[in-house]
Amino acid sequence: MIAQVRSEVRKLTTTKLWLWLLLGALAFSAFVTIITIATDGIEGSTQPRLSTTAGIHNLFSGIAAGGVFALVLGAIGMTGEYRHQTVTPTFLASPRRGRVVVAKLITYFVAGLGYGICCTVLVFAIAVPWLSSKDGVHIGGQGVPGVVLAAIAVAGVYALLGVGVGALVRNQIAAVVGTLIYLFVLEPLFSNIPGVRDYFTWFPGGAMQALTQSAPNSRYDLLDPWQGGLLLAAYGLAFALAGRYLATRRDVT
Repeated sequence: MIAQVRSEVRKLTTTKLWLWLLLGALAFSAFVTIITIATDGIEGSTQPRLSTTAGIHNLFSGIAAGGVFALVLGAIGMTGEYRHQTVTPTFLASPRRGRVVVAKLITYFVAGLGYGICCTVLVFAIAVPWLSSKDGVHIGGQGVPGVVLAAIAVAGVYALLGVGVGALVRNQIAAVVGTLIYLFVLEPLFSNIPGVRDYFTWFPGGAMQALTQSAPNSRYDLLDPWQGGLLLAAYGLAFALAGRYLATRRDVT
């Protein structure tokens, strides 16, 4: 298994894709953080003020925004084997296909955590100086460490989801575009449809919001953070196991 993980790490670092996606994750997290700060207290804003605990949680949950790029990285890492026809030699070198998929899951989970850590450093570099200059806004005692750890975990789990989706779909364009449409179009749509939004709590996005303690939305109730964490982990594990199962059963051509 160690040799297979090393092989996946070499595949990951051979190209600059991981770097470009990391830069995208940093840019997106920075954008979310800056927007949250810039719109603080603006009339009509539904976000809690940064002078409150909920507002601080909402600000630092922006770290999890980079998880979207970790998900894309995982999806491309899995589907790239099929797109570039390297899946056959990969499975010939390691006939136990399940171990190959597990090695990918480990590699991209760690990569996702790395994305989360990098986004954390950037968000702190942006948010802390601003917060320090404002009277009545304090980080200490606001439960920030828990929010930060949760956001980093989200990036890791999203990478697992990406690998699982890639193993299920196998087509790179379909896997990447499909996940992005779900995250940025379908989930926001579901959260605004009466009747459907009552179940948004149980969607991956609802679980992520609960885990990172994002600002509560008056249209639906979120789970407790630990419940959201377990639910999001269950999604990641379910997709990972389903992807592993199908990768070992389906023909590679």
